[in-house]
Amino acid sequence: MIRVLVVDDHPIVRAGIVSLLDSADDIDVIGEAADGLEAVTLAATLEPDLVLMDLRMPELDGDEATSRILAAQPGVRVIVLTTYESDASILTAIEAGASGYLLKAAPPEEIVAGIRSVARGDVALAPSIAASLVRGMSRPTVTLSARETEVLRHVADGRSNREIAAQLHLSEATVKTHLIHAFEKLGVGDRTRAVTKAMELGLL
Repeated sequence: MIRVLVVDDHPIVRAGIVSLLDSADDIDVIGEAADGLEAVTLAATLEPDLVLMDLRMPELDGDEATSRILAAQPGVRVIVLTTYESDASILTAIEAGASGYLLKAAPPEEIVAGIRSVARGDVALAPSIAASLVRGMSRPTVTLSARETEVLRHVADGRSNREIAAQLHLSEATVKTHLIHAFEKLGVGDRTRAVTKAMELGLL
């Protein structure tokens, strides 16, 4: 039997998850927690094989609860079960030590299969989550020169090429050349998109 602790701050959602897991003959729900702090306490007391963890909760969020549980009980496996699928949420959960990341909107059989997979020592990711991680890993690294970055910062401040040239003591042609190189590296065709993309990539 896979001994599972279910953690979710919404009673109705939690009850639905417990009902789903109770229908599986190889899963035993040994406890329920309504927030991260309770999850840490119950994990220490009940010693589950696996914790099904919500992310956004009062008192202590799922990421921190996961970190604390795994620090105290390295043998426990954690699957995040959430409605959030942003890259930041996924990476934070994985960095906290989660072995799986599933969505509440997933088909019931996918959630049960994920629990079985993680209990065997594998990793379980919702298809959309796996695709998102692959996209992130395959995204090319963009590097701008110091001068290109400087020119884009001035563009972000709303300055024209002439104003930037005067500020940096360059010719307008040189400013334009730096911008063209930045556009090519960022894969964009205009000033606004260049600034937006550079900000998205953390270059500005």
